[in-house]
Formats: sequence, C-alpha cells, structure tokens
Amino acid sequence: MSKIHLLDCTLRDGGYINNWRFGFETIRDIIHSLVKSGTDIVEVGFLRNVDYDADCTRWNNIAELKKVLPADKKNVLFSGMALHNFYDIDKLEPWDGTGIDLIRVTFHDYDIEEGLEFCRKVQEKGYKVSCNPINIMGYSDAGILWLVEQVNKIHPFAFSIVDTFGSMRHQDLDRIVSLVDNNLAKDVTLGLHLHENMAMSFSLAQTFLNKHLNRDVTVDASLLGMGRTPGNLCIELIADYLNLNFGKQYNIDCMLDAIQDHIMPIREKEPWGYSPPYFLSARYNLHRNYAEHLLEKGDLSNRDINHILSRIAPEKKTAYDAAYIDGLYAEYKGSAIDDSADRAKLQQALCGRSVLILAPGQTLDTHKEAIAQHIAETTPVVISANFVPTAFAVDYAFFTNGKRFEKLDDCTCTVMATSNLHGTADYRFDYNRLTGTFDKGSNSLIMLLQLLGSIGVSQVFVAGADGYAPEGDNYCDARMRNHTLRGSDYNHAMAQAIDAQAVAVHFLTPSYYEKE
Repeated sequence: MSKIHLLDCTLRDGGYINNWRFGFETIRDIIHSLVKSGTDIVEVGFLRNVDYDADCTRWNNIAELKKVLPADKKNVLFSGMALHNFYDIDKLEPWDGTGIDLIRVTFHDYDIEEGLEFCRKVQEKGYKVSCNPINIMGYSDAGILWLVEQVNKIHPFAFSIVDTFGSMRHQDLDRIVSLVDNNLAKDVTLGLHLHENMAMSFSLAQTFLNKHLNRDVTVDASLLGMGRTPGNLCIELIADYLNLNFGKQYNIDCMLDAIQDHIMPIREKEPWGYSPPYFLSARYNLHRNYAEHLLEKGDLSNRDINHILSRIAPEKKTAYDAAYIDGLYAEYKGSAIDDSADRAKLQQALCGRSVLILAPGQTLDTHKEAIAQHIAETTPVVISANFVPTAFAVDYAFFTNGKRFEKLDDCTCTVMATSNLHGTADYRFDYNRLTGTFDKGSNSLIMLLQLLGSIGVSQVFVAGADGYAPEGDNYCDARMRNHTLRGSDYNHAMAQAIDAQAVAVHFLTPSYYEKE
C-alpha cells in the first residue's frame, strides 16, 4: 500500500525566523518531541559551509549534526537540506546509518544540471536523496515534464513540489500534481511543500492527500507553521487531519507541548503568519523580498504595495533586484496625484447617460453599421480607449499608454489621461488608483472600467474589444499592435477581470473576452 509520510521542517525552514539559533538543548528537545509524536521524517537543519555553532541548526558536516540526534531513532528518518552552491559535497561523510538518512537538495530553474549532479554525488555517498526544485509555479508545463524526465534518470528517493512563493491555488495543484504523478517513476515518493501567503496551505494539503495517489507521498509542515513570514503548513493541524481521515496515530500532545515550550516564545519576539503584502507577492508569483523591501519603506499602504508589485516585469519576478524595485517605487511615488476634482467633474458629466466604449479592434470596421445604429438609438457618451477612431465621433479619448498618447494630434474630443503620461489633457486621473486589478499588466479597457465603476456608472456597452484569436493574432490595428504573443490564457484573464469590475459590461461586437 502507498504510504503517507509527514515531514517536519521546523529546525530548518523555521530557522529563517531566528537565524537558526534555537539553542542546543532546545534543538534536542524539539527532535525528541517530534520522535515521540511519531513524525515520519524530521529535518534537522541545513548543511552549509559554516563554522560549527552548537546552538544553530546549520551544520558543516554529519559529525556535528549527530550530536543532537537521539540514540534511539525508532522508525524516524532524519533529513537535512543542502543547496549545491552553498555546501561543499566533499565534506559530506559517507552514510553509516547513525546520522541523517535523507538529504533534500534544492536548485533553481537556471541551475538544474548543477543541482541534479549534486544529487548524484549525494547518492554515491549512500544517502537517500530528494530533488526539491525551487518555485515549481515558475515552470511551464513543458518545463515540468522535462525536469521530471531528468529526475527519473537519477531515480531519487523523492521529488517535491515546492510552492516557494506561496502562489499555488487549487487549479495549480491539480495541474502540477497530474503532470508530475503521470510522468515520475512510480517508486519515487512525491512530496509537497507549501507556504501560507494566501492562507491556503491546510486546504491544499488536504486536497493533495485526498487524491490518493498510487505512490508514497510526503507532506512538509512545521510546529505552529514556523517559517519565514508568512510561515508554513502547521504540522499539528495536518497531523490531526491524518489521524481523523487516514488512520494515522500521531501524538498531537507531544507536538503541542513542543509548541508551548519552545515555539510560542519565539513567535512572541518574531511573529509570523498571514499578512496582505505577502499575499500580494504570492498573487503575482514574486520573490518575497520585493514585498519585504516595500514594507520597509514605511510610507506605503497595502493598496500602494499591490499597485507597485503588479508592475514587476515577468523576467524580474523570481530573482530579486533591489535597484529595480526602487525604480518602480520612485516612479509610483512620482506619478501620484489628487484626482478627486476631475473624478467629480466626470461623474457629473456622465450622470444619467448611457456609455459606449470603443476599443481599437477590427470589429469596429466589420460591425460599423451595428455600432452606428446603437449610437443613433441611444445617443451615448462615447469614450475611446488609447486611440481616437476616424469612423466614429467620440466625446472622450482615454489614454494610459505613453507611446499612443504622444502620437495624439489635433484631437477635437475631450482628452482624459492617467498621471504617468506627459502632455496636455483635459482630465487627469491617478494611474496608481487604476492599476493592480489585472495581473497580466496594465490594460486600458480594465482601467477605464475601473474608473467608471468608481464614479458610479453601473453599466457600459463595449465595441472593438475583440480579444486574441487562438493563433495569437492581435486584435488591434497595426499602429496599436502589441508584439507580445497572446491567446486564450490572456482572453480568460481579461474575461475574469471584466467580470470583477463594479460596472456591468455588454458587448456590442463579438469578443473572445465574452466567450471566455
């Protein structure tokens, strides 16, 4: 029968809270409590190139680590974690059965080969090895399949799905587990390591366990969820769930004693747990240091942090760049304005009027008669988004894009522009207040809907927002073409964002956003 292993990583992952300084006696007592509780695997810290410190759970070699292990291991596997570029493999003594049994090796998507070579060397020394790739959410489906193929070649004891940035949702879990489970060698244990950015770790762990995979599985957790803010899955919660639903017999009392005696005093000094900035870093699948850096500024609200994080370019998301985020911060602060007067003026102008938004799609030409008929019958206020059409008269032209705004010449309509743009406009709106609601980047239609909804417009008609054909052909004319290849994923995200606005949208022309 397939087995479920519960792995505690308090002394390793929890060490980010207290710089791994638990104290020698506390380290031994926590291990003793976890062994008594029946925890299947206990991770006792990092293997690192460091000087020995008896009070820390970072170890230079196995001889040092053995000093905290109990004489009677019972049926517990002891593990340690290593990063290939942070530990000299030549210092690792051959396995003799008296130290740790398992070494979990982490690596990034840019150093997979080096990480797997390190795994091979660990195996040659006689240890069980687990491959723990960092940020599985950053891999494409093809990337995951290729990675699993490489992992199968070394045939490790375990492979772990690691949600490094805490951005995993249920649909992500289903997709990734399916890809890995169907392609990973069946005698390799499949692990799951979660973080609490979106307060979903307990729910995701239950879903994972309830899949009843035809292989051994491992779930990582820590006492009271101790781990770098916002923390990890709580081992006492998932242990209780396993007792109730899977016939396990973990001694919860031993875990609770360890929490009261050793973990609660740490949390009183250095708290962890859910907080909005870390939710936002997960929402955009970003390195957590971005949120922490903005928090340290001390002059940003959660809303501000949301808007700044939403602007981080895809290639900057996983490798933290302090200079880059400082640039976004300065740009954000520089474009903040008080737009309350212009919002009030626009609200008064649109009060009681029907509104029609024109986007620069091909259906403005193919459905010209239907649009003209709607205008004739309803006499709406017509607003164009990031362009001025030639076939229709518009009352307002709304601009968020600098390149398109700079090309504006001899416009006879009223011009509305966001505060990030330079030039003359009749209305100015704070760019920062209109972004952060769409995780595919800023979009003029979404921003315009956000603006209209905020001033009380309850419904609008939209024409020309065609969306993107499956083959990736852009909907807009050549002058407005976005050279980023887009398709069904973008359409689906747009449809969700449109549906989430406070204003109801009725499409006058065919749109992939409506179909999605």
